[in-house]
Parts: sequence; structure tokens; C-alpha cells
Amino acid sequence: MTATGPTFIALQVRDLERAATFYETRLGLQRTLAAPPGAVVFDTKPASFAVRETLPGVDLDAARPNPGVGVALWLHADDAQALHDSLAADGVPVTAAPFDSPFGRTFTFTDPDGYAITIHDQA
Repeated sequence: MTATGPTFIALQVRDLERAATFYETRLGLQRTLAAPPGAVVFDTKPASFAVRETLPGVDLDAARPNPGVGVALWLHADDAQALHDSLAADGVPVTAAPFDSPFGRTFTFTDPDGYAITIHDQA
């Protein structure tokens, strides 16, 4: 038996609605109609992406400044440079300026909970 790859990725967040609104308004992700309680699932491919309330015993504040340290989360965008410019203009912290990589135009920003998210535009 072998695993075939990730099918679902979720970030635990401090404020579910704030996080969901950030990903909707800043990245253009669309919510799905079906989601478990305490979570917002987005219509992303190939794996589903979600934000969810923290699980009992999880203290995101103890993990500051980056609760996802050690995890590399990359999301695809149609135009990484345009998305960067929009996020930067809105004051979203950019931790790695846009550069050309084997994955296309690439940059990293920090979401409201401190997760580092890398955006690239080559499929």
C-alpha cells in the first residue's frame, strides 16, 4: 500500500471568519458549500484547502511568530506578480519578494495568523 499525496490541507486559526475572509478577499478563493463544523473549506485543486478553529490543546500564540515553521505551503495563482502587488498595496506582509523560479514567478507572504504562504504561477 502506498499513499498517493495530499488531498486535504487545513490551517488552524485564531479567528475562523477573519481567516476565511482573508483568503476569500485577498486570494480570491471560493468557499465550498460543504464543510465540517468549525471549518471553512475552499474549492481548490488538486487538494482541498481549509481554515479551521484550533483543536483543543493547540496554542498558536506559543508558536509565534510563525505557527507553521517547518512546513512549506505553496498555492498556485494565475498571476503571482499581480497578486503580490495587490497584497503589498493592502499592507499584507511580504517575507520574500517576487523572483523567478523553476515554478514561475514566486513570492511569500504572511497571513493574519502568521503562516508563511508561498505563491507561484507556473502549473
